[in-house]
Amino acid sequence: MIDRYTRPEMGHIFSLENKYAIWQEIEVLACEAHAKLGESGITEEEAAWIRAHAGFDVDEVDAIEAVTNHDVIAFLTDMGEHIDAEVPEGEPKPSRHVHYGMTSSDLGDTALCLQLVQATDIIIDDVRRLGRICLRRAFEERDTLCVGRTHGIHAEPMTFGMKFGSWAWELHRDLRRLEDARANVACGAISGAVGTYSSIDPAVEAYVCERLGLDADPLSTQVISRDHHAYLAGVLATTAATCERIATEIRNLQKTDTLEAEEPFRAGQKGSSAMPHKRNPITAEKVCGLARVVKANAQVAFDNVALWHERDISHSSAERVAMADSFIALDHMLHCLIRIVDGLVLYPAQMLANLNKTRGLIFSSKVLLALVDEGLSREEAYAVVQENAMATWREIQAGEAGTTFREKLAADPRVPLSEEALDAIFDPRSFLTRVGTVFDRLGELSFD
Repeated sequence: MIDRYTRPEMGHIFSLENKYAIWQEIEVLACEAHAKLGESGITEEEAAWIRAHAGFDVDEVDAIEAVTNHDVIAFLTDMGEHIDAEVPEGEPKPSRHVHYGMTSSDLGDTALCLQLVQATDIIIDDVRRLGRICLRRAFEERDTLCVGRTHGIHAEPMTFGMKFGSWAWELHRDLRRLEDARANVACGAISGAVGTYSSIDPAVEAYVCERLGLDADPLSTQVISRDHHAYLAGVLATTAATCERIATEIRNLQKTDTLEAEEPFRAGQKGSSAMPHKRNPITAEKVCGLARVVKANAQVAFDNVALWHERDISHSSAERVAMADSFIALDHMLHCLIRIVDGLVLYPAQMLANLNKTRGLIFSSKVLLALVDEGLSREEAYAVVQENAMATWREIQAGEAGTTFREKLAADPRVPLSEEALDAIFDPRSFLTRVGTVFDRLGELSFD
């Protein structure tokens, strides 16, 4: 991900600095656990020395790795040098106790899970913020009339607040999924070469995981099974799909031929190098583009689940790219939408104009039911309504003045409806008599 699109908080989580800091803490905790258990020959004084003197230098680790071609060994070598730097000549080196009985995956997998927990916490906060904005705007626009569309075609009247409300509910579901996925991936493993604890007491694992806020994986082979990670990646992809849905709706509503809503256009912003009049939905388009990355990366995580026997590293290189990119992209997408939805410019007059664009055709369902109530069969009623509706539609498409759908119905002898009845049918608010139920439910929604 390009640096200028990376928030410092999220970018730092996947930095070498943070990863090595977690590695260091895991190794120190393991030494403390060994000392408390009285195992591996380490004393509590030595464990305290390791705690006080442990350190690393990213550039030094890189230089060592260039020779060893093994990142964990390079890190442990550098960490050991920091630990032993002030040890008097001839004295035992405390660093000999570091990584005792452990394998590389104990360190790397436990650290990765903690990084994923840290990153998920940021995404959870983002979703809460966006959800609260959608909820607020839903009630602000509770009574703003607009036309609903199915298949891109005008259907029946609704309120614009329902759009915000629908997004709020979906984000709420994303939030619950993220919380569950966070709990699922919050696990660690300090179990040795193939997960048998052959050279390390399970109590060390319990000690380390508890202090990191993780659960111990009950059976990890040499790696923590990647179904944990795949589940999280799938939830990230689902959340990205929610972002894409919101952004796609805004893009459609901003089209010149519709123009019911518009993403914020900052002072000094330029829309086109060639056409000064342009106000393009570029941020919403960017959200849709990045959603493709997050969704595609979920497939990488699913492919990483199947490994050879107890471990291989075919997953490692892929997840180092895919997981970091997914989190960084999704964090950026959510921040884009926080700004867009909070500042979304609405045009209620244009919504009303669009609602009336079809000369009343959107009231056809109410007319159909009214004719059925008057005693016509559904087939008879449907034929009468459709015939008048299509006649109105042909005039609209031909650009003819013509008469409205209501006027045609009033002139049709097969339609036994009074003027008063037609007034009630052609009132857009008549569709919304029960919409309060929707907002009563929204009133119970919380992003706390």
